[in-house]
Amino acid sequence: MIREEDGIQVEIPVGNSRLAGNLFLPEGADRCVIFAHGSGSSRFSPRNRRIAKLLFQSGIGSFLTDLLTASEDAVPELRFDIPLLTDRLVEITRSVNAIHAMDSVRLSYFGASTGAAAALLAAGRLPELVRAVVCRGGRTDLAGELVSRVRAATLLIVGEMDQPLIPINNQTYRLLRCKKEIVFIPGATHLFEEPGKLDEVGRLTAQWVLTNGG
Repeated sequence: MIREEDGIQVEIPVGNSRLAGNLFLPEGADRCVIFAHGSGSSRFSPRNRRIAKLLFQSGIGSFLTDLLTASEDAVPELRFDIPLLTDRLVEITRSVNAIHAMDSVRLSYFGASTGAAAALLAAGRLPELVRAVVCRGGRTDLAGELVSRVRAATLLIVGEMDQPLIPINNQTYRLLRCKKEIVFIPGATHLFEEPGKLDEVGRLTAQWVLTNGG
């Protein structure tokens, strides 16, 4: 079994560069969630790691990687270049799907903030690979009306106190043409830093992936 503590190190080729990733895969897992984090975050984000740990405990794998190289991430504009982030996520997804250990594992996305937009757009481009999408505090407006192409079952999670993102996610919910649900977590702000709120995100994510990611 791949150890929960350190996972397995994976390098994904993108153009002339390579992106490092960490694969956490419980023994016998048949589902894996690829993370697309938001601007200013990384695969080492404690929030992402917490969600990955909760998924692991539910028997679901996780793949955490960065969508930009270190030099690219130093350019603020690229953190909001949704077409670039989407292209990278598509490349990463195809590479993860080709890993031998992933032969019988079905893939889903977990996208946060700007990463949620990339997750939705990539899912729309890879309907044969991506079974489910979960967006946490997502800037889903950056995906625009193209979210109507998403066929993967999609869950939008927003903090009840995150007022700017409530209308944004409501609009995305109306545009989606797939199985969908939107949940507003009481007492939670944008980063779900309040006690127990991030664990609630993890619980909802695991439930959604187990129910819809097969």
